[in-house]
Amino acid sequence: MSHEIRIAQELALAEKQVSTTLALLNEGASIPFIARYRKEITGSLDEVQLTQIRDRAQQLHDLDKRREVILKSLADQGKLTAELEERVKAAETMASLEDLYLPYKPKRKTRASVAREKGLEPLAELLLAQDGSSIRDAAQAYVDAGKGVNDIEEALAGARDIIAERIAEDASIRAQTRQVFLEKGMFSAKVVPGKEEAALKYKDYYEWSEPLKSAPSHRILAMRRGEKEELLYLDIEVNESEILPILDHAYIKGAGEASAQVRMAILDGYKRLLKPSMETEVRMLTRQRADDEAIRVFAENARQLLLAAPLGQKRVMAIDPGFRTGCKTVCLDEQGMLLENTAIFPHNGAARAEEAAKTLRFLVDKHRIQAIAIGNGTAGRETEDFVRKLGIPEVTVVMVNESGASIYSASEVAREEFPDHDVTVRGAVSIGRRLMDPLAELVKIDPKSIGVGQYQHDVDQTKLQTALDDTVVSCVNAVGVELNTASKQILAYVSGLGPSLAQQIVSYRQTNGAFRNREELKKVPRLGDKAFEQAAGFLRIRNAENPLDGSAVHPERYVLVERMAADLGHKVADLLRDEQLRKQIPLRNYISETVGMPTLQDIMAELAKPGRDPREQFEQFSFTEGVNSIADLRVGMRLPGIVTNITAFGAFVDIGVHQDGLVHLSQLANRFVKDPNEVVKVQQKVMVTVTEVDEKRNRISLSMKTEERQTQPQRRKKEDSKRAGKHQKPESDMASKLAALRSKFGS
Repeated sequence: MSHEIRIAQELALAEKQVSTTLALLNEGASIPFIARYRKEITGSLDEVQLTQIRDRAQQLHDLDKRREVILKSLADQGKLTAELEERVKAAETMASLEDLYLPYKPKRKTRASVAREKGLEPLAELLLAQDGSSIRDAAQAYVDAGKGVNDIEEALAGARDIIAERIAEDASIRAQTRQVFLEKGMFSAKVVPGKEEAALKYKDYYEWSEPLKSAPSHRILAMRRGEKEELLYLDIEVNESEILPILDHAYIKGAGEASAQVRMAILDGYKRLLKPSMETEVRMLTRQRADDEAIRVFAENARQLLLAAPLGQKRVMAIDPGFRTGCKTVCLDEQGMLLENTAIFPHNGAARAEEAAKTLRFLVDKHRIQAIAIGNGTAGRETEDFVRKLGIPEVTVVMVNESGASIYSASEVAREEFPDHDVTVRGAVSIGRRLMDPLAELVKIDPKSIGVGQYQHDVDQTKLQTALDDTVVSCVNAVGVELNTASKQILAYVSGLGPSLAQQIVSYRQTNGAFRNREELKKVPRLGDKAFEQAAGFLRIRNAENPLDGSAVHPERYVLVERMAADLGHKVADLLRDEQLRKQIPLRNYISETVGMPTLQDIMAELAKPGRDPREQFEQFSFTEGVNSIADLRVGMRLPGIVTNITAFGAFVDIGVHQDGLVHLSQLANRFVKDPNEVVKVQQKVMVTVTEVDEKRNRISLSMKTEERQTQPQRRKKEDSKRAGKHQKPESDMASKLAALRSKFGS
């Protein structure tokens, strides 16, 4: 079966969709480009489907490469029979391929290899045959002190070692055992004796057991981390009664002496070889599963953060808060360029606070500041309170998540941008730019450092980097990039470019001034036709001579749009301005071999809102005044918050106390929630109720549940019950009085 057919069947797609996608990828097309501009060829596959095709094709390619290596090794050893070759070629997974190769895989000296060197393999075959012959007589023939076989028992022990290894390397046995481990295996975690206090964060796992097949990603990663830190013991347990009957059925043929020897070999082979091997494999498989889920969650969180609502091109003051060392303060223009920087000390006595207030008011007036961004780290809430109490009119005050700002400030990128300023200035600039355009600023930071994941340093780093690169590329191209102002960091993520061409574009811009049109991109050194094709549609030129240069319409479709306008007796600019004019375009008249309805509909959407930013509009937000630390919290408090991170088990919410609270999955809504992303997104503003505060462990439990509103039938039923109670009350009173009289005077 070809890879195209196999992938199509697995993903429930047409074979042509898979083959055309793989052809485009092999030609160097990016996933955003294919998803946006090649819908007719792929049948309108989205980025998720295209990524699945790419990744599965890579897996199958890796499988084929390993298959070739194994076939060559078997041939070189002279062990490649026609039957074995057929089985190797038919193997559909890496595990099954490795199982077939295991008996022939070069390995260090084992007990079985030593026994073979002593000439005991024929005896092992005799035992496996279990034909009823005397095993002691047979074993006596292999006693040879010169070969290191001193007696019958040593001969039988060596033969059992050979059988044990053969059983442990049996591909069929391994497949069945692996399945049992995955289906019936249990994770078992215990705290290392004497480390209870140090392992407090792993308290939930002091005595913990749960099935492998249902253990969620976050618990697997937590237990593995606890084990790595030598605070937890982590085992994988399977009842032997689930495995040994499988081995007996495959190898036991009777009840004689030979069968008893084989049974001994089975038990030894399972405990000494097969079980440890399976535990290692299952650990790897469960880790891969946990990694994949954690990476998926992390990438989705990163996407939501990267696509957070931008404030836009405003003049911004940014403050990186601090107590003892003061608050580093910078002023930025509409393009995020540094205008001025200073330090203020609002938390160091009344006199310095008054001086800080004067400085802030002066800078706001001097630079016509429209918004103030305050980092949410140490002294963040106190600084926010100080700024808000100044009551500066018509200035928006916003708390900004500063995760990773320190990483940026010490980076080569920051040093290149601000060679004459220290890390504190660079960090404050990053905070301000994050408010203006989160995407443009966050692409300068390693995605693992932006604070929206869990266990990101524990998972497969190669897979994580690939997923995050895909996410950043997707976000950048979905939003589009302003060609004349974009940094080389964000340009590098545009389809078809990369760091080298991004630098070439910036250098060309610095030498020749702003790009006047997209066509001028072809003058950039080393930017060829293929790169232009991939990148042009995602690059915007605001106020260009050709209005389409500011839209997502690809230059390859300019002639088509111009034809639409000409057919109506108008210019392209008229189509962008006049909705009624666009409605007169008969789209079906413009369908061709290369242009179908999906592309035509995309073009019409762009003409309606050229260069539209798909991100949500910015909304102002503020935390509850007077709630600045975990000590200020009380159970039952209702507080506004911002979702900072989403996991498989719930969402973390910043309520302004320097420690995010957890809204568990069960507390996200008044209904069953399977996936937190159904309810919340990163950077979403929410209202939460404090349900528990554990200051010792620095944990806050929150709920987003609201009081259930009664439906009209529920209210009517309650009212009917009340009315019924009123009507029954006299009867009840009379009965009580009669009972009292009977008690006093008798019946």
